[in-house]
Amino acid sequence: MARPRKQTYTLEMYLRKNRKGDIDNNADVQRNFVWNNEQINELIVTVLTDDYIPPIILGEEENSKLHIVDGGCRTAALRKFREMNYKITSSVENPLIPYMKKVIDKNGHVTYEEAVFDIKNKTYEKLPEELKEKFDEYQIETVIHECCDGGQISKYIKRYNNHAAMNTDQKAFTYLDKFASRIRAILDSRFFVECSCYTEKDKTKGAVERIIVEAMMCMNHFNNWKTQAKAACKYLNDNATEEEFEKFADNLHRLENIVTDDIKNIFNKKDSFIFLTLFDRYTKLGIADDGFADFLRAFSNDFRMVKRNEKGMLFDEIDKELSTKDRQVIADKLELLENLMLDFLHISKTDSIQTGTERFIAKNLNIDVASVREDMDLYNESLDGLLDNTVRVDSELRDKENRPSLLAMMVYSYQVDKDLDEWMSEYAKNNHTYLRNQTKNFMHLRKDFERYCRQKEKSG
Repeated sequence: MARPRKQTYTLEMYLRKNRKGDIDNNADVQRNFVWNNEQINELIVTVLTDDYIPPIILGEEENSKLHIVDGGCRTAALRKFREMNYKITSSVENPLIPYMKKVIDKNGHVTYEEAVFDIKNKTYEKLPEELKEKFDEYQIETVIHECCDGGQISKYIKRYNNHAAMNTDQKAFTYLDKFASRIRAILDSRFFVECSCYTEKDKTKGAVERIIVEAMMCMNHFNNWKTQAKAACKYLNDNATEEEFEKFADNLHRLENIVTDDIKNIFNKKDSFIFLTLFDRYTKLGIADDGFADFLRAFSNDFRMVKRNEKGMLFDEIDKELSTKDRQVIADKLELLENLMLDFLHISKTDSIQTGTERFIAKNLNIDVASVREDMDLYNESLDGLLDNTVRVDSELRDKENRPSLLAMMVYSYQVDKDLDEWMSEYAKNNHTYLRNQTKNFMHLRKDFERYCRQKEKSG
């Protein structure tokens, strides 16, 4: 049998042949059109930016009639836009299409200048003439199997469509390109191989990658929690840091040493990110990791069935009315778990917050945590006095979530023997919010304070 031949058409010619029936898109075994708006939008952008579209596979009968074997949805989508008044939706990614705009001056001279056109909510007819031409002249590659009958065409349709399309989780992961290699390395850790309860299907369908994304969001960016996987991946790609991934990887290595067969089922597809976040909070307590395993054992064997939150719900009842990915559901689950854990460890909520803050200060100022703990009363009292004199009562700078970085600044001021009052008064006039990541916020505050001191020295 001869090798398939290649044929290239302009897009306008290809669609005209399809419209006339010379290239048929209705083979008996061909599936119906199944694309959504996102897929149609993406294909149109590909054409308008002159990017690559894989060849369309055709089967040719003895009478020269062509049947689409692979590429039916692409063909239908392109026809919807070119001939059926399809409007590109407002959710289209990369809506700004660059092109060379034709300009004719009053003397009839033609020049071309760079321009950009926003294709949101636009049909083909609303495109500039230059982009219409670009669309129509796009080169569509085809590969044609010759001398086909109905049975051979069906065989080719089965062959070329015998693959699984990306599911939601797999496609979402493509928006996390900045940290994809880091996540792939984490997936190979012993925790995900031996210390958790994921099926092979979870691993091949992208569910475990999503668990990592959810855990990273929950641990570090919960105020910006995203219910949809795609939105979460895009957010992390823009806002996550290598330090956050390093901390996550370190947490997993610590869990590998304490998670045993009797508790590893807690780390499943549904609940893993919740318990990974809980362990991250546990690490801030500064006590041995074995205590966390002991708590998980007590939770699994007892607490899960009998301990209720303030709303009277067990852990597994919290998501009855809302989605398991709802932000409030997650917050309620974590609150219940953290309260149970602290009670099990005989640690008060206040003590746990204090301990976490002490460790934060010690880490960011490279000093011994014991020396920080010894003087914490002084630092808290000094900070309260500073805020009373410099920051409005209703300012977000006073939020309890922002206190660790402010306390770190107070400790820093004692280190360098410089008062914060004048600087803080000026800073509070110009800033009313803070970075949720307290390490980043402290570095920002410290940099601004050092800038203020330098300027004062110059003017002094």
